[in-house]
Amino acid sequence: MKKIAFFLSSSMLLLSAITSQAQADKPPYLSPVPKYTFSNTLPEQENEIKTNPLMKRFAESRKKQSSDRYRPFYHFVSPESTLNDPNGLSYWNGNWHMFYQAYPPEDRRQHWGHTISKDLIHWKDLPYAIYPGPERAVFSGGALVEKDRVIAMYHGTEVGNMVAISSDPLLLNWEKVTGNAVIPIRSKTGFPLPYSVFDPSIWKRDGVYYSLSAGRVPKGPGGRQVPVGSLFRSKDLANWEYMHEFVEGDRFTLIGDDYACPYFWPIGKRYIMPFFSHMSGGQYLLGDYDTARNKFVVTHGGKFNFGPATPSGIHAPSATPDGKGGVIVIFNMNHGKPTGEWNQIMSLPRRLTLTGNDDLRQEPAGDIESLRYARQEVKPMVLPANKEVVLPNIKGDAMEINLEIDPKDAPMLELNVLRSPGKEEFTRIVFMEGRGMSEGRNYRFGEAAALRTNQPTTPTTLPASPPARESLITIESSYASLHPDVRPRGPETASFAMKSDETLKLRVFIDKSVVEVFVNGKQCLAVRVYPSREDAVGVSIRSQGQASELKSLEAWQMKNIYDTATK
Repeated sequence: MKKIAFFLSSSMLLLSAITSQAQADKPPYLSPVPKYTFSNTLPEQENEIKTNPLMKRFAESRKKQSSDRYRPFYHFVSPESTLNDPNGLSYWNGNWHMFYQAYPPEDRRQHWGHTISKDLIHWKDLPYAIYPGPERAVFSGGALVEKDRVIAMYHGTEVGNMVAISSDPLLLNWEKVTGNAVIPIRSKTGFPLPYSVFDPSIWKRDGVYYSLSAGRVPKGPGGRQVPVGSLFRSKDLANWEYMHEFVEGDRFTLIGDDYACPYFWPIGKRYIMPFFSHMSGGQYLLGDYDTARNKFVVTHGGKFNFGPATPSGIHAPSATPDGKGGVIVIFNMNHGKPTGEWNQIMSLPRRLTLTGNDDLRQEPAGDIESLRYARQEVKPMVLPANKEVVLPNIKGDAMEINLEIDPKDAPMLELNVLRSPGKEEFTRIVFMEGRGMSEGRNYRFGEAAALRTNQPTTPTTLPASPPARESLITIESSYASLHPDVRPRGPETASFAMKSDETLKLRVFIDKSVVEVFVNGKQCLAVRVYPSREDAVGVSIRSQGQASELKSLEAWQMKNIYDTATK
């Protein structure tokens, strides 16, 4: 009888789950995930969080998955199931808030997950923030922090762009403005809409709210699709008016790109718009905000990943001002190997700043140094030509490496990480000085170098020096794993400007299944890797062609941000 009762009980639970999911897949798309209403003072909320069933469930799930060797120590990973785009990155009431597309186990549609941090490094889980209904799924969007509230604007699938508001200390309670899409995806007249309704961002100027909605239109050569950003405005967040296409003069994206997950904000003397292209990955545009015409006039553009977003690459951005004239941005990263209940992770947060008008700098943001322990050092040394130098005391799969090298005349420098002793597996980081694109030719003044050095030129007299070339940094992961199910990326190569008297400075972050490399504060590369061998933890350096000089190298092991014993 007990076996029969157990069978009936299990069958009823399964039937209930199937019924709940079936109901969730039809309008009004209500979620079966438990939802809670919290008090409105910080002490009450902190006490309620301690006993919240979702928080207990998250903790148990993290403990269960902690033994996975590829699950990062200090990059954010969803507490249960997987994640997708980061959303609504913002600073409110003494905490950095990051929302993200989460997939609860009882309802695999996107909800907005929620985590907070005091330092952008140590993240604390909070209950799901925004649930589906009337939208089928809660897609990507941004957040605007006002004096007394935070406004989230996001895309609700099947209905359109939505607005939700929260004003409590931990942003636990959210109310959807009007309860419906404020920018519907369908026309009331039945005719096609003159604009795109997708991932929105939001800002405010002179008492008016503005929203940029992502998309693309067939206005390219031969009717091909090109990116478009549709601009809307509102005085009350409920009623929105379409204005026009917002981005003007973009010659930096490709035919087929789109402006998904955009964020528009001032940076230095310019404005920046990070976004994601479903064709070619994370990118940004820089330019000026023509407020008289409400146009973003583009002056420069660049990339955050240098190849497709999948497999194993940078995905969508979420950004927020840092309060000092810069912008904090964080990305999710795609997987390159099946990893069970989870796969995608978040990148380290980056602080973006400008030097001059269009020179974007990228450096790690947050208190990453608080994770360091067990420091190791390599003394200055000459790196002989064409010889791989293994560093016996520098080992680990959750570590940070800071090094400075004077390349001298070496045409290539190579740093291998996650290297097995016999080099069966390794991830290769390569630097090539002056091997990128040149400045090109100025046809009005002759060779570009003549303009740069104020040297006169004639048809028979060339300037003394050739045009400057950018340097290259590459992460190459073809030999990172022997696993048969790993999908490595093609070599990820980025360029950056390097002065003739400048040394190479690398900050390399290794975290189980991700390698991120910051170069001279000017560029960053990040890829996912999955070594199969337990001994693939070594590090080596090679100076190709000619000798170079290692000026300094420090390395630290890094703490697990979810391991209470190391906090």
